[in-house]
Amino acid sequence: MWWLYQALVLATLLVVGPVLLLRRRGRDPRPLIAGRFGLSGAAAAGSGEGAVWIHAVSVGEVAVAATLARALPADLPLVITTVTPTGQERARALFAGRAEVAWHPFELGVSLTRFWRRFRPRALVLCEGDLWPLALRRARREGIPVVVVNGRISDRSFPRLRRFRPLVRRLLLAPVDHFGVQTAADRERLLALGVEAGRVTVTGNLKFEAGEPPELPGLAERIEHLAGGRPVLVAGSTMAGEEGAVLEAFALAGGGERALLVLAPRHPERFDAVYAAALARFPGTLRRSAADAASGRPPVLLLDTLGELAATYRGAFGAFVGGTLVPTGGHNPIEAARCAVPVAVGPSMENFRQIAEAFDGAAAWCRVADGVALGRLWDAWLGDPAAAREVGRRGAELVAAHRGAMARTRALLE
Repeated sequence: MWWLYQALVLATLLVVGPVLLLRRRGRDPRPLIAGRFGLSGAAAAGSGEGAVWIHAVSVGEVAVAATLARALPADLPLVITTVTPTGQERARALFAGRAEVAWHPFELGVSLTRFWRRFRPRALVLCEGDLWPLALRRARREGIPVVVVNGRISDRSFPRLRRFRPLVRRLLLAPVDHFGVQTAADRERLLALGVEAGRVTVTGNLKFEAGEPPELPGLAERIEHLAGGRPVLVAGSTMAGEEGAVLEAFALAGGGERALLVLAPRHPERFDAVYAAALARFPGTLRRSAADAASGRPPVLLLDTLGELAATYRGAFGAFVGGTLVPTGGHNPIEAARCAVPVAVGPSMENFRQIAEAFDGAAAWCRVADGVALGRLWDAWLGDPAAAREVGRRGAELVAAHRGAMARTRALLE
């Protein structure tokens, strides 16, 4: 069975791999390929020996891993893996000098063997539950404990998992020693999939435990200069199909005469296309990568740099969290809310069920149905800053009130 599984993985790589590489648009694919085949990572075989392996799929999970790492002993060696280029770049920025950062190996025996020879991990911690059957089987064979932290079972994935319950239980759930999950609903879903009650603990959501966004004085000063006294609206982590609605909203709210829009697409490969769309709608649009040498008052600033979005929220007047006007499941609003910035989101927040329920219940954000509604909301906020600040205050208080997941997660790991 395992040989057949690896043959299917290899066949899929041969078919899908070239397409994915073409989408990288000129970025050097060699580090990704070498890393995922287990050919890069620690400087020498065994140099990361005894480390705790923390796996984080992409940017959101990397943020969880960074939060978790701050609560672990400073002398505990760590290996952080991701599967996306954006996650890899973010991990290298956040864990510089603290942990080895590598790619999660492909589901091939040879890739996993190379990875194990380099790092020889003594435990595997999976952020939110990215479960790979061959990697889990290898961890079981090596006798290392496997723990899921900040786990969740999404509305979208649960029906599929339940449909293949016997296979899912055997290959994905049985090799995990313990699950620390975000909500009681996540726990009930795991029990329905056949996980024993003693292996599941509700620890809460680590995303409420995120540290203060970094202070980047150069960035703050540059945005303040470009704003020229105008309020700053931030549209963060936008997805394909959303930027048009955001630009429409900005126009309805008065455009560049009234505010500066900082537009931050989620995926770097879309920077060029989003810049072209923004420039066509608002001439004078500027890219952040060229902003240090620019002057004037651009209507839109495209944030085409990584690792600066959280700091951008510090000086924002209002924020829209992307991935919510299109059916992608939503993104985390906490980075903006903890800065007391009033937050707007669309209807799609399925992947953040607990957070969405808490924000809805506390009136700690504003829901919008489309770009027109977002434009009207931004227009109202700009016309009544005190009302906008009140929404931001409720958001910050909500984030502060939901602390505690870190202590419970650390106790579970210990």
